[in-house]
Amino acid sequence: MLGIFLGLVVLMVLAYIGWSILWVAPIAAGVVAITGGLDVLEAYKDTYMGGFVNFAKSWFPVFMLGAIFGKLMEETGMARSVAVAMTKVIGSQRAILGVLASAAVLTYGGVSLFVVVFAVYPLALSLFREANISRKLIPATVALGAFTFTMTALPGSPQIQNLIPMEYYKTDAMAAPVMGIIAAIIMAGGGYFYLRRQEKKLTEKGETFTEPKEQKEEEDVVIPHWTLSFLPLLTVLITLNLFELDVIVALIIGILLIMILNVSKVKRFVGAINAGASGSVLAIINTSAAVGFGTVVKAVPGFDRLTELLMGVKGHPLISEAISVNILAGATGSASGGMGIALEALGDKYYEIAMNTGVSPEAFHRIASLSSGGLDALPHNGAVLTLFAITGMTHKDSYKDIFVVAIVIPILSVVAVIALAAMGIL
Repeated sequence: MLGIFLGLVVLMVLAYIGWSILWVAPIAAGVVAITGGLDVLEAYKDTYMGGFVNFAKSWFPVFMLGAIFGKLMEETGMARSVAVAMTKVIGSQRAILGVLASAAVLTYGGVSLFVVVFAVYPLALSLFREANISRKLIPATVALGAFTFTMTALPGSPQIQNLIPMEYYKTDAMAAPVMGIIAAIIMAGGGYFYLRRQEKKLTEKGETFTEPKEQKEEEDVVIPHWTLSFLPLLTVLITLNLFELDVIVALIIGILLIMILNVSKVKRFVGAINAGASGSVLAIINTSAAVGFGTVVKAVPGFDRLTELLMGVKGHPLISEAISVNILAGATGSASGGMGIALEALGDKYYEIAMNTGVSPEAFHRIASLSSGGLDALPHNGAVLTLFAITGMTHKDSYKDIFVVAIVIPILSVVAVIALAAMGIL
């Protein structure tokens, strides 16, 4: 069992210093295989690659179509149109709420987190300039809207972090709606309150808006009317949840609708589709690499002992799942990757517990999803690094605020809903 922890440490440390999980995961899996008495070559070729390929086979269409959907929303100007419309409704004087809401609507509508960062940042810059708020708060504001409650908590979300548990628990995207909504209120409300408090503190210290050193010129794209721009987002949500169509079908319908509504921009379609498809390949391979590591962990004798320890955590059975997913999401720096490892290794056990106790599979689904959005946002997380690169901020400037809104508060929300479930309220 010590070898499993050693493999996790190798995975976490190498990922933290910037090495790609694509080749770090096999190295960490090799450590686990050697210490677990497995033949290294066989463990890599059969066990590791078996888990890798199976995950890619199941989820590549969703990753690819989701990325294409988001890229088309960006290239046609629809993503920006939605963001601008949200801001007009909320008002420029509430800059933080405007950026937060814009990011949240796009994420909940199916636009990938990375695309949301690119789409919302120009708007955030404009609003923060007008409200004279320090740019240090832009990364945390975007992170709160895109990386937390819309990704893991709100029932019906088409984000992959809400879809992966469906395979293991035989549930749907609407699993445990009350539990999800309560967690979402805690995350959104707590995060917004914190950011407004930070805004006040920075202003009192004289830290207000400063122009970025290098500001990229925005491409001149005519954005569609906001009513048209919202249609693809609503279509994905409705077809996925109300009509209960497969997520692949829902995303294809959303993509076709974007293209139909933007026929005049047909020349942009091929470039957007190519870029989305190419970007999805790296995303699915990275997550599959993490799942492959989990498959090797599951194969070594020490895993039985680890399972006993995790299953033996005192208290409500959801606590064990929350701890497992959080630790592995933190180790990989990936919500989907960490959850993939945990559920690949322990999903069957948790489903068995659900069948033999009064805890529903839907509750296990929601806790798995919520827990994936906790420690995943540690400093080596890819989305966090992208956010800093786009906004021109550094870990020193803004990571403390991201830590609070994307790690501390989401973990507290998990604690809260598990406590309510343990008391029989949920």
